Amino acid sequence: MDVIWFAFFAVLLVGYFALEGFDLGVGVLLPVLGRTRDGRDRMVAAMAPYVLANEVWLVAVAGTLFGVYPALEGEVLFALYPVVVAMLLSWVLRDAGLWFRRRADGPGWRGFWDAMIAFGSLGLSFGWGMALYAAATGFTASPMHPMGLMLGMVVTLLFAWHGWTFLAWRTPGDFGAVRSGRALVVSGAVAALPVAGVLAGAMPYLVEHTVSAASLNVLSLMVLPFAPIMLGAQLWVWRTFRPGKDAFRLPSFF
Repeated sequence: MDVIWFAFFAVLLVGYFALEGFDLGVGVLLPVLGRTRDGRDRMVAAMAPYVLANEVWLVAVAGTLFGVYPALEGEVLFALYPVVVAMLLSWVLRDAGLWFRRRADGPGWRGFWDAMIAFGSLGLSFGWGMALYAAATGFTASPMHPMGLMLGMVVTLLFAWHGWTFLAWRTPGDFGAVRSGRALVVSGAVAALPVAGVLAGAMPYLVEHTVSAASLNVLSLMVLPFAPIMLGAQLWVWRTFRPGKDAFRLPSFF
Protein backbone atom coordinates (compact mmCIF):
# COMPACT_ATOMS: atom_id res chain seq x y z
CA MET A 1 0.00 0.00 0.00
CA ASP A 2 2.85 2.42 0.74
CA VAL A 3 4.26 1.93 -2.77
CA ILE A 4 0.83 2.51 -4.29
CA TRP A 5 0.46 5.78 -2.39
CA PHE A 6 3.93 6.84 -3.45
CA ALA A 7 2.95 6.19 -7.07
CA PHE A 8 -0.25 8.21 -6.53
CA PHE A 9 1.73 11.09 -5.01
CA ALA A 10 4.26 10.97 -7.87
CA VAL A 11 1.51 11.04 -10.52
CA LEU A 12 -0.08 14.07 -8.85
CA LEU A 13 3.17 16.02 -8.62
CA VAL A 14 4.33 15.13 -12.13
CA GLY A 15 0.85 15.94 -13.42
CA TYR A 16 0.97 19.34 -11.73
CA PHE A 17 4.28 20.19 -13.40
CA ALA A 18 3.05 18.98 -16.80
CA LEU A 19 -0.26 20.86 -16.59
CA GLU A 20 0.27 23.94 -14.45
CA GLY A 21 3.69 24.31 -16.04
CA PHE A 22 2.23 25.77 -19.23
CA ASP A 23 0.05 28.21 -17.25
CA LEU A 24 3.11 29.48 -15.43
CA GLY A 25 5.08 29.50 -18.66
CA VAL A 26 2.48 31.67 -20.37
CA GLY A 27 2.61 34.05 -17.41
CA VAL A 28 6.40 34.27 -17.60
CA LEU A 29 6.18 35.00 -21.33
CA LEU A 30 3.47 37.64 -20.95
CA PRO A 31 5.85 40.64 -21.13
CA VAL A 32 7.93 38.92 -23.84
CA LEU A 33 5.29 37.81 -26.34
CA GLY A 34 2.48 40.11 -25.24
CA ARG A 35 3.91 43.37 -26.50
CA THR A 36 0.45 44.83 -27.11
CA ARG A 37 -2.70 44.90 -25.01
CA ASP A 38 -4.48 42.68 -27.52
CA GLY A 39 -1.61 40.22 -27.47
CA ARG A 40 -1.66 39.98 -23.68
CA ASP A 41 -5.44 39.59 -23.72
CA ARG A 42 -5.15 36.69 -26.15
CA MET A 43 -2.44 35.00 -24.09
CA VAL A 44 -4.46 35.23 -20.87
CA ALA A 45 -7.63 34.12 -22.65
CA ALA A 46 -5.80 31.10 -24.05
CA MET A 47 -4.66 29.73 -20.70
CA ALA A 48 -7.20 31.11 -18.20
CA PRO A 49 -9.81 28.34 -18.65
CA TYR A 50 -7.26 25.75 -17.55
CA VAL A 51 -5.92 27.50 -14.46
CA LEU A 52 -8.35 26.33 -11.78
CA ALA A 53 -8.43 22.74 -13.04
CA ASN A 54 -4.63 22.63 -13.04
CA GLU A 55 -4.33 24.14 -9.56
CA VAL A 56 -6.48 21.31 -8.18
CA TRP A 57 -3.48 19.06 -8.74
CA LEU A 58 -1.39 21.15 -6.36
CA VAL A 59 -4.10 21.03 -3.70
CA ALA A 60 -4.16 17.24 -4.09
CA VAL A 61 -0.36 17.13 -3.83
CA ALA A 62 -0.41 19.13 -0.58
CA GLY A 63 -3.17 16.96 0.89
CA THR A 64 -1.33 13.76 -0.01
CA LEU A 65 1.99 15.06 1.32
CA PHE A 66 0.59 15.99 4.73
CA GLY A 67 -1.73 12.99 4.93
CA VAL A 68 0.61 10.22 3.79
CA TYR A 69 3.96 11.72 4.85
CA PRO A 70 3.12 13.84 7.93
CA ALA A 71 6.67 13.52 9.27
CA LEU A 72 7.84 15.59 6.29
CA GLU A 73 5.49 18.49 6.99
CA GLY A 74 7.64 20.12 9.64
CA GLU A 75 10.87 19.26 7.83
CA VAL A 76 9.70 20.72 4.52
CA LEU A 77 8.24 23.87 6.05
CA PHE A 78 11.29 24.47 8.24
CA ALA A 79 13.85 23.89 5.49
CA LEU A 80 11.93 25.80 2.83
CA TYR A 81 10.14 28.41 4.90
CA PRO A 82 11.34 31.51 2.97
CA VAL A 83 10.80 29.76 -0.37
CA VAL A 84 7.34 28.48 0.61
CA VAL A 85 6.28 31.96 1.75
CA ALA A 86 7.59 33.52 -1.46
CA MET A 87 5.81 30.89 -3.56
CA LEU A 88 2.52 31.40 -1.71
CA LEU A 89 2.76 35.16 -2.24
CA SER A 90 3.57 34.57 -5.91
CA TRP A 91 0.57 32.26 -6.23
CA VAL A 92 -1.72 34.89 -4.70
CA LEU A 93 -0.34 37.64 -6.95
CA ARG A 94 -0.64 35.52 -10.10
CA ASP A 95 -4.25 34.53 -9.37
CA ALA A 96 -5.16 38.05 -8.25
CA GLY A 97 -3.84 39.33 -11.56
CA LEU A 98 -6.03 36.89 -13.45
CA TRP A 99 -9.08 37.88 -11.41
CA PHE A 100 -8.67 41.66 -11.37
CA ARG A 101 -7.14 42.57 -14.75
CA ARG A 102 -10.58 42.73 -16.40
CA ARG A 103 -12.45 44.27 -13.46
CA ALA A 104 -11.72 47.76 -14.76
CA ASP A 105 -10.55 49.26 -18.01
CA GLY A 106 -7.56 51.45 -18.66
CA PRO A 107 -3.94 50.73 -19.59
CA GLY A 108 -2.62 51.44 -16.10
CA TRP A 109 -4.98 49.03 -14.38
CA ARG A 110 -4.44 46.16 -16.81
CA GLY A 111 -0.72 46.85 -17.04
CA PHE A 112 -0.34 46.56 -13.27
CA TRP A 113 -2.20 43.25 -13.03
CA ASP A 114 -0.46 41.85 -16.11
CA ALA A 115 2.81 42.60 -14.33
CA MET A 116 1.52 40.74 -11.27
CA ILE A 117 0.68 37.72 -13.44
CA ALA A 118 4.20 37.73 -14.88
CA PHE A 119 5.88 38.34 -11.52
CA GLY A 120 3.82 35.69 -9.74
CA SER A 121 4.41 33.13 -12.49
CA LEU A 122 8.14 33.80 -12.38
CA GLY A 123 8.23 33.49 -8.58
CA LEU A 124 6.38 30.17 -8.63
CA SER A 125 8.49 28.72 -11.43
CA PHE A 126 11.81 29.76 -9.90
CA GLY A 127 10.67 28.70 -6.43
CA TRP A 128 9.81 25.21 -7.62
CA GLY A 129 13.32 24.77 -8.97
CA MET A 130 14.89 25.83 -5.67
CA ALA A 131 12.52 23.58 -3.71
CA LEU A 132 13.39 20.61 -5.92
CA TYR A 133 17.10 21.16 -5.32
CA ALA A 134 16.58 21.23 -1.56
CA ALA A 135 14.47 18.07 -1.75
CA ALA A 136 17.10 16.33 -3.88
CA THR A 137 19.68 16.95 -1.14
CA GLY A 138 17.37 15.66 1.58
CA PHE A 139 16.82 19.25 2.77
CA THR A 140 20.42 19.40 3.96
CA ALA A 141 21.38 22.18 1.52
CA SER A 142 19.94 25.65 1.31
CA PRO A 143 17.60 26.27 -1.64
CA MET A 144 19.61 29.48 -2.15
CA HIS A 145 22.69 27.41 -3.06
CA PRO A 146 24.01 28.27 -6.55
CA MET A 147 22.82 24.88 -7.78
CA GLY A 148 19.38 25.65 -6.38
CA LEU A 149 19.33 28.96 -8.21
CA MET A 150 20.48 27.23 -11.38
CA LEU A 151 17.71 24.64 -11.11
CA GLY A 152 15.25 27.47 -10.52
CA MET A 153 16.36 29.00 -13.80
CA VAL A 154 16.15 25.65 -15.60
CA VAL A 155 12.60 24.99 -14.38
CA THR A 156 11.57 28.53 -15.35
CA LEU A 157 12.96 28.07 -18.87
CA LEU A 158 11.28 24.67 -19.22
CA PHE A 159 7.95 26.13 -18.14
CA ALA A 160 8.41 29.03 -20.56
CA TRP A 161 9.05 26.62 -23.42
CA HIS A 162 6.05 24.55 -22.36
CA GLY A 163 3.93 27.71 -22.26
CA TRP A 164 5.10 28.78 -25.71
CA THR A 165 4.25 25.32 -27.08
CA PHE A 166 0.84 25.53 -25.46
CA LEU A 167 0.17 28.94 -27.03
CA ALA A 168 1.25 27.68 -30.45
CA TRP A 169 -1.11 24.71 -30.04
CA ARG A 170 -4.04 26.67 -28.59
CA THR A 171 -3.74 29.72 -30.88
CA PRO A 172 -2.20 28.45 -34.13
CA GLY A 173 -0.25 31.09 -35.98
CA ASP A 174 -0.45 33.78 -33.28
CA PHE A 175 2.60 33.06 -31.15
CA GLY A 176 4.68 30.72 -33.25
CA ALA A 177 4.49 27.90 -35.73
CA VAL A 178 1.53 25.57 -35.55
CA ARG A 179 2.13 22.89 -32.95
CA SER A 180 0.37 19.55 -32.67
CA GLY A 181 -1.03 18.05 -29.52
CA ARG A 182 1.87 15.63 -29.60
CA ALA A 183 4.34 18.51 -29.31
CA LEU A 184 2.44 19.78 -26.27
CA VAL A 185 2.62 16.36 -24.64
CA VAL A 186 6.36 16.24 -25.28
CA SER A 187 6.95 19.70 -23.82
CA GLY A 188 4.86 18.75 -20.77
CA ALA A 189 6.89 15.58 -20.26
CA VAL A 190 10.16 17.52 -20.52
CA ALA A 191 8.89 20.18 -18.10
CA ALA A 192 8.13 17.43 -15.58
CA LEU A 193 11.56 15.76 -15.88
CA PRO A 194 13.16 17.63 -12.93
CA VAL A 195 10.44 16.62 -10.47
CA ALA A 196 10.37 13.07 -11.83
CA GLY A 197 14.12 12.76 -11.22
CA VAL A 198 13.81 14.04 -7.65
CA LEU A 199 10.93 11.65 -6.93
CA ALA A 200 12.91 8.70 -8.24
CA GLY A 201 15.74 9.46 -5.82
CA ALA A 202 13.38 10.18 -2.92
CA MET A 203 11.29 7.02 -3.28
CA PRO A 204 13.08 4.92 -0.58
CA TYR A 205 12.90 7.79 1.92
CA LEU A 206 9.25 8.51 1.25
CA VAL A 207 8.20 4.88 1.41
CA GLU A 208 10.06 4.49 4.71
CA HIS A 209 8.26 7.52 6.21
CA THR A 210 4.74 6.56 5.12
CA VAL A 211 2.02 6.50 7.79
CA SER A 212 0.67 3.21 9.09
CA ALA A 213 -1.30 0.80 6.93
CA ALA A 214 -4.47 1.52 8.92
CA SER A 215 -4.13 5.24 8.21
CA LEU A 216 -3.56 4.55 4.52
CA ASN A 217 -6.74 2.46 4.40
CA VAL A 218 -8.72 5.37 5.85
CA LEU A 219 -7.13 7.80 3.40
CA SER A 220 -7.96 5.47 0.53
CA LEU A 221 -11.64 5.48 1.46
CA MET A 222 -11.59 9.29 1.65
CA VAL A 223 -9.63 9.99 -1.53
CA LEU A 224 -10.61 7.34 -4.07
CA PRO A 225 -14.19 8.59 -4.62
CA PHE A 226 -12.85 12.03 -5.62
CA ALA A 227 -10.18 10.81 -8.06
CA PRO A 228 -12.64 10.14 -10.92
CA ILE A 229 -14.27 13.54 -10.33
CA MET A 230 -10.92 15.32 -10.62
CA LEU A 231 -10.01 13.44 -13.78
CA GLY A 232 -13.47 13.97 -15.24
CA ALA A 233 -13.28 17.72 -14.62
CA GLN A 234 -9.86 17.85 -16.27
CA LEU A 235 -11.14 16.03 -19.34
CA TRP A 236 -14.17 18.32 -19.54
CA VAL A 237 -11.96 21.43 -19.49
CA TRP A 238 -9.66 20.13 -22.23
CA ARG A 239 -12.59 19.05 -24.38
CA THR A 240 -14.56 22.26 -23.89
CA PHE A 241 -11.67 24.66 -24.53
CA ARG A 242 -9.81 22.74 -27.20
CA PRO A 243 -8.27 24.69 -30.12
CA GLY A 244 -10.76 26.00 -32.62
CA LYS A 245 -13.62 26.00 -30.12
CA ASP A 246 -14.14 29.10 -27.97
CA ALA A 247 -10.42 29.73 -28.28
CA PHE A 248 -10.61 33.16 -26.68
CA ARG A 249 -13.67 32.84 -24.47
CA LEU A 250 -12.77 33.71 -20.91
CA PRO A 251 -14.67 32.07 -18.04
CA SER A 252 -16.96 34.56 -16.31
CA PHE A 253 -14.80 34.66 -13.17
CA PHE A 254 -11.84 35.91 -15.24
